[in-house]
Amino acid sequence: MNSKQQVVSALAAVLPDTMTAAEIEAKIERPKSDGNGDFAFPTFFLAKELHQAPQLIAQGLLAQIDQSNFEQVVVAGPYINFFLDKTQVGATILNEILNDPNSYGSSDLGNGGKVPIDMSSPNIAKPMSMGHLRSTVIGNALANILTKVNYQPVKINHLGDWGTQFGKLMAAYKMWGSEAEVKADPINTLQKYYVRFHQEDKENPALDDDARAWFKKLEDGDEEATELWKWFRSESLKLFMKIYDLLDIQFDSFNGEAFYNDKMTEVVKMLEDKHLLQESKGAEIVDLDKYDLNPALIKKTDGATLYITRDLAAAIYRKRTYDFVQSLYVVGNEQQNHFKQLKAVLKELGFDWSDDIHHIQFGLITQGGRKLSTREGRVILLENVLDDAIKLARKQIDEKNPELAHADEVAKAVGVGAVVFHDLKNERRNNFDFDLAEVVRFEGETGPYVQYAHARAESILRKAGQPDLTAVDKSISDPGVWKVIKALGQFKDVIQRAAREYEPSVVAKYAIQLSKDFNQYYAHSKILVEDDEKMARLALVQAVSDVLKSSLALLGVKAPDEM
Repeated sequence: MNSKQQVVSALAAVLPDTMTAAEIEAKIERPKSDGNGDFAFPTFFLAKELHQAPQLIAQGLLAQIDQSNFEQVVVAGPYINFFLDKTQVGATILNEILNDPNSYGSSDLGNGGKVPIDMSSPNIAKPMSMGHLRSTVIGNALANILTKVNYQPVKINHLGDWGTQFGKLMAAYKMWGSEAEVKADPINTLQKYYVRFHQEDKENPALDDDARAWFKKLEDGDEEATELWKWFRSESLKLFMKIYDLLDIQFDSFNGEAFYNDKMTEVVKMLEDKHLLQESKGAEIVDLDKYDLNPALIKKTDGATLYITRDLAAAIYRKRTYDFVQSLYVVGNEQQNHFKQLKAVLKELGFDWSDDIHHIQFGLITQGGRKLSTREGRVILLENVLDDAIKLARKQIDEKNPELAHADEVAKAVGVGAVVFHDLKNERRNNFDFDLAEVVRFEGETGPYVQYAHARAESILRKAGQPDLTAVDKSISDPGVWKVIKALGQFKDVIQRAAREYEPSVVAKYAIQLSKDFNQYYAHSKILVEDDEKMARLALVQAVSDVLKSSLALLGVKAPDEM
């Protein structure tokens, strides 16, 4: 039984029978001040039922509560405040971590259910920019977090390998392209053609007709268009994989938009059979007025399909293939209306599992307050940012620890980890400005700061000779230790909250706070002094190291033992 459950159990024994354990747990709070205990139970909500003032209710309940498992239980106004038995609870938490560090924090929220996660999804023939970072790392972190609470995530890289942009690219290549130039530098060259097309079609709108014609050829299986498409896709994947390797992110599927080309006819037929398709100005739509949404455009006037048609096919395919309990789409805030339409059309088709689809939206990365734009050519390439971060990390490592073995490997873990952590410490719906020098700092609320706290813990354990701490007495009387132990005990709740809210920043902020608590403890405690509690203090250090490493791993960040 964890410490919160102890409080629930003590209250359940004295509260009205009408309250379940889950209802009691939902009311329990964590006081902001240590002086008000470790847990607090408010009694306001009982006033109506018991016809008493909350303060009197609290006093009456206190008289009945079994306090034998607590340091003390007191009343403060309408609150019952519980102070845990620090020695007993501390030893329990440390034992739980050290006995099985990899499993600590795990739970069975998911009951093994499958969760496809549509993530990353860069467009073929364009370099991966900083704009692709968020979907990639948020999706990966959610996969790790959901695994920890016993879901089975399926990471799907729904490549942007179809759509009118290919018509634009093919038109541009046929007008200005050179095969030799593309072969020499595939992605940058194709990107250059794409940007030029958008610059020139402002003056010459007829170019858009040419692009539409090329995309229609591709949809109709034209040989030249298909060969160009295969070539652009193959070259793009080579570059993408280089970046995914750097981020240490793997995928279960690369089925992109093109995969669903032969699956859209069935969707259109389903819509027809349900009499949901209507004609509007030559196009075919599904009216979504009753959902207070604009009509979903299923087919354009030229018969070409749209994103939503393919996304309907993808959603149905994923339900049939994975029988998911949830299906996540890690896509920017600006696509909110699209996913509302997708769910509404699925609901109209009679698929109630559309309620299990969740749009995991996120804000923009800006630079100097300005949005990054591929179309305007204002692109910051993700590969370049990661390379620069690694160089900056290496420079700081050379200054702090010039004798460090495997410095290149550590610099890679710190540099890449800094970029990933900075993204994930921000609540995903918010925009944030990116400044590399701030991101890779070893001080402040950064990834390197958390990594350094972990490395410091490992350094202490090395100095102590890496003792076996599983069987030692873990009772610590040192008053400064309780804040750290309390934080360690919250790890499971933190992970569950992150899973329920689809919010990796909950884990990142927890890792920052645990690092701060540990560094404060370290600054005021002589951990290696020879006394009766030395081994217990080392057990605490080991537990901090384990939990920081696990926290970083959930975010997709490595934890070097030395920095």
